[in-house]
Amino acid sequence: MMLADFHVHSNFSDGKLTIPAVIDLYGQRGFGAIAITDHVGESRTVIGKAAGHLGLCLTPATFPLYLEILKSEAERAWDQYRMVVIPGVELSKNSISNHRSAHILALGVSEYLSADGDVAEIAQAIREHGAVSIAAHPVDSGKFEKQTYHLWNRRNELENAFDAWEVASGDRLFPEVLQSRLPKIASSDLHIARHMTSWKTILECERHPEAILDAIRKQEVQFRFYRDKNYEQSHLHHRRDIESLLEHQYLHPNSWNLGQYQA
Repeated sequence: MMLADFHVHSNFSDGKLTIPAVIDLYGQRGFGAIAITDHVGESRTVIGKAAGHLGLCLTPATFPLYLEILKSEAERAWDQYRMVVIPGVELSKNSISNHRSAHILALGVSEYLSADGDVAEIAQAIREHGAVSIAAHPVDSGKFEKQTYHLWNRRNELENAFDAWEVASGDRLFPEVLQSRLPKIASSDLHIARHMTSWKTILECERHPEAILDAIRKQEVQFRFYRDKNYEQSHLHHRRDIESLLEHQYLHPNSWNLGQYQA
């Protein structure tokens, strides 16, 4: 079994850590796989253009270097920690309206993907590139931050468009997603080191990028709350989420393993 986190940011977008620092953070804690998923903003909107100018997202100009460093660090991660690093992006469609905003993860990318266009078209393009598509934090995150409800508002239309929907982000479990029949995944949405304390995904498959992506597609996953003793956060959400998980566990009895993992 391997502990995995498929939503992680570096300082190539709005994260605080360099890619090598991210690798060491997870590698030293025995993780089997991670995906680094820095933001890609829209090229046609004021918010998207501003994010690019401020260095808060990847651009066609910075993406080749991003991919080059990911490749080099993936080799180091394997040699030093036997950890698989999957190159990814978070395609970010940000609007003043929460109901028009959507974030989509693409795992296993090998070229730049645009965040422009309709979300259904973006999801299809991700799959056409052989990558895994994930609906990121589609409901209320419980944090004082920009919310992204667009995908959830269209969930009936888009239920087959994504390989997974985030059932947890950080230390918060999403009851709405938990109760649904949608395919699921749990990640940290890490931006700083203390975000390590969060829900994570557990896989039991070969430590190889394609095997890992295939396990997500087939929903051969479990979820576990990971507590990092070096960066402990408040466990208010965790206690509430455990109650929610117990309440609704009968819906998907084989979809997760309720428990905690202490670093």
